[in-house]
Amino acid sequence: MEMNVISFFNLLVVVILVQKCYSVKKETYNIGIIFNEPSSQSELPLNDTIVRNNIIEKETSVSLSSKVQVVSKIDIFDTSKQICNLIDDGVVAILGPSTYVTSPVVESTCKNLNLPYIVTSWRMTSFEESDVFLNFHPDADKLAKGIADIVRSLGWVGIIILYEEEEGLVKLQEVLKLQNLKRTDNHDFIRVQHLTDGPDYRPLFKKFRNTTENNIILDCKTENILPILTQAKSLDMLDIRFNYFLTSLDAHTVDYSSLNVTANITTIRIFDYNSEEFLNALQKWGITAFEFFKTPLYLTPTSIKTETALFQDALTYLTAALKDLPYLPESKVNCFADDKYMNGFSIINATRHKEDLPTITGPIKFDDFGNRIDFNIYVYTLDEDQLIGTYQALNETMVFARTSEETSLAATSNLKKVKVMVSTRIGNPFLMEVTPQDGQILEGNDRYEGYTKDLMDEIAKNIDFTFELHITEGNLFGSYLEDQKRWTGLIGDLLERRAHLALCDLTITHQRQSVVDFSMPFMTLGISILHKSPAKDPTRTFAFLEPFGTSVWIYSATLYLVVSIILYFIARMTPGDWENPHPCDDKPKVLENIWTLQNCHWATLGTIMNQGCDILPKGISSRFALAMWWFFALIITNSYIANLTAFLTKANLEPPIKNVEDLSKQSKIKYGCLEKGSTEQFFKDSNITMFQKMYTFMKTTRPSVFESENIDGVNRVLNDKKGLYAFLMESTQIEYYVETNCKLKQIGDWLDTKSYGIAMPMNAPYRGAIDKAILELQETGKLGELKTKWWKKKIKKMPCDENNNIDKDDNSNDLDIARTFGIFLVLLVGVSIAILLGLVEFLWNVRNISVEEHLSFWEALKIELKFAVNIWITKKKIKVVASDTSSSSGKSDRSDKADKKSAIHNFLHTASSFMNLNADT
Repeated sequence: MEMNVISFFNLLVVVILVQKCYSVKKETYNIGIIFNEPSSQSELPLNDTIVRNNIIEKETSVSLSSKVQVVSKIDIFDTSKQICNLIDDGVVAILGPSTYVTSPVVESTCKNLNLPYIVTSWRMTSFEESDVFLNFHPDADKLAKGIADIVRSLGWVGIIILYEEEEGLVKLQEVLKLQNLKRTDNHDFIRVQHLTDGPDYRPLFKKFRNTTENNIILDCKTENILPILTQAKSLDMLDIRFNYFLTSLDAHTVDYSSLNVTANITTIRIFDYNSEEFLNALQKWGITAFEFFKTPLYLTPTSIKTETALFQDALTYLTAALKDLPYLPESKVNCFADDKYMNGFSIINATRHKEDLPTITGPIKFDDFGNRIDFNIYVYTLDEDQLIGTYQALNETMVFARTSEETSLAATSNLKKVKVMVSTRIGNPFLMEVTPQDGQILEGNDRYEGYTKDLMDEIAKNIDFTFELHITEGNLFGSYLEDQKRWTGLIGDLLERRAHLALCDLTITHQRQSVVDFSMPFMTLGISILHKSPAKDPTRTFAFLEPFGTSVWIYSATLYLVVSIILYFIARMTPGDWENPHPCDDKPKVLENIWTLQNCHWATLGTIMNQGCDILPKGISSRFALAMWWFFALIITNSYIANLTAFLTKANLEPPIKNVEDLSKQSKIKYGCLEKGSTEQFFKDSNITMFQKMYTFMKTTRPSVFESENIDGVNRVLNDKKGLYAFLMESTQIEYYVETNCKLKQIGDWLDTKSYGIAMPMNAPYRGAIDKAILELQETGKLGELKTKWWKKKIKKMPCDENNNIDKDDNSNDLDIARTFGIFLVLLVGVSIAILLGLVEFLWNVRNISVEEHLSFWEALKIELKFAVNIWITKKKIKVVASDTSSSSGKSDRSDKADKKSAIHNFLHTASSFMNLNADT
């Protein structure tokens, strides 16, 4: 294998300069270097170390030279041959190679010959005692523990591990232990997937595209990071909903600018390229390369690999150890002899115990097996290369570099780079379509209005991002389809990466929370009962007849007629009711009976009217018959009065059901809820017997009592004229519909307590910012204002007529004219009938007078009318004579005047008596 040209040139330069510049003899130590690549970046620290030790630092007594060999990464036989060549050249120590395939060959050879062997690459933790081995790369077990603690500090739940080589599983062995064996959440687990050989990784990413996990740990070669992430971006798996953790310590050397990354990508490295030690080393490498080897270098901090930094520290430690050691006698060995290198233990021991040396990769300590146990892991975000924290391996602690506020701001910074898609659904008053006016064209979010839009406007203003409302397919909340093994509606939009947020009247349930995250609640509610208000009885003219049914009125009227006739015949049969018409005559020739049909009807009518009668029977049988009628009249009249009082005075009718217990105990009123919604899930999963009974009733009732939309349930309640359907729904919706429709009413208290929240993908980095925004809106009272706006001020309330059950300020128990109009009407009709009968009797009497007095009908009518309208006359002649027809008769006039004078005198006398005055004149 040919020697590296640059290293060979360096060696010649060193020898010449040493011979010319130094008169003092220096001990020359050869260091064996094994590279796996012809032009390794690790030559930078090698050249700088040798030049500075041999030329710049003149006081040193040690001269260094390097023996460099470039070996195959996988050819073990060739590696062993090159190692033997280095050993034959008399090296004091060997550094490299970087691959774990050929490294065991070198280690075995050096251990057999007691030759110091120093490694700067990852390898399994060694538990074999060796006096000549040191590994400057962080110990594998310690590194795995650090990665696990970093993942734990990120708060990830549900992780996808993608590894390329088997060593990745060793590196992530502690991460695998983070999974809770007795997990309570469906998403609390870790998926492990081996990366394919490539170059197409998209089929692998498609397997996880629609899963709940969006936290991905990628362990692959540094050169494969960019191709893998590029293909993930083609599947929209590199946006703000995803979190990536790159385990490669050289991930900072990759140029990610072509990806336009919005995902939260976390990287780690074991050196801080903002530290003074690193910047000094970077400057020295450039100066050495240019001044001594005329090679211009354009080094940037992001171009320096971990291996280079480790190689610099290893050379620093080894050089310092060689300087501190006394003269080391020459002790050449070869691979085919039994001799041992005598200085191996001294060199390794001195190197292991060096302290307070300036290092690039932080603190360095080794255990008894040569493993590095003290180091720092610096955790960075790819966005603006910000330091999150530092993991200290020696004491296994994580020191955070940002405050919680800074972490929240960093998590939401990516939101400003994209238009946030908000999945929602149409439903009053949360979101409603705006009706364009006068040819107006509405676009984007202007097409909608409601509580959801206003709330999202406030949150976006608080966090400073833009969003677009998207109506979910089917306008569904989101339920799990067992047969299709997928979620629908809003939850489906989040899982299938069509939306960043889901906001509407979406209830937080444990089923939904097992696949998505929810923000803190912005509204608290509970399940209640929506029912039709018991409307007031419409105004009916004859409402006073309703205390009795029609049949009772017919039977009562019939009994009135029958009893009156029976009483008539009993009174005619019983001797007691035949009386002497002239009480002064002891021996009357005839007896009379006053119980005519007219008087019998009057007696029974007066009794049932509670007014009594001026005549009473005297016979035993007639008295007994009338007494039975009194008993019947007593019961029927008092029953009527009691029922009439209830019918006419009840204003606020009580609903047939008062709470959920009443609803569950009856079957006349059907009840249902939203199909496949949180309310149905509540009854389905409840352990309370009453709720289980209600769910069974709803499932078995035909036709179905379930509705696909809340508005359908509301309309079904309104359209049921008899009020035989109730709809179980969330109280916020009930409050809205009760406010907008006077015919609806909420029955009973809440059945449970739940909340509305904003849904987002699992472990979304912007969840903290959303929670903070909601909390600020709550503390400032903005949430209350929004609810008042859309539940009170903005509603389009239908006018409520007097038949609707609405609250009024007046006393609704008072009897108004509408409820008593029928009684007035009966009185009016009855009095009108009496007037007509009076007119008929008057005209009949006029006819009789005209016949008896031989007058014409009109003459008799004139006389009677004149007498009837003369209200001052209180006495009437039994017989009318023809002379009374003369209107000019002085006698008649004098009589009228006398009657008038008498009436006036009586009136004045009464008034003076009332006022205690002496009216005698």
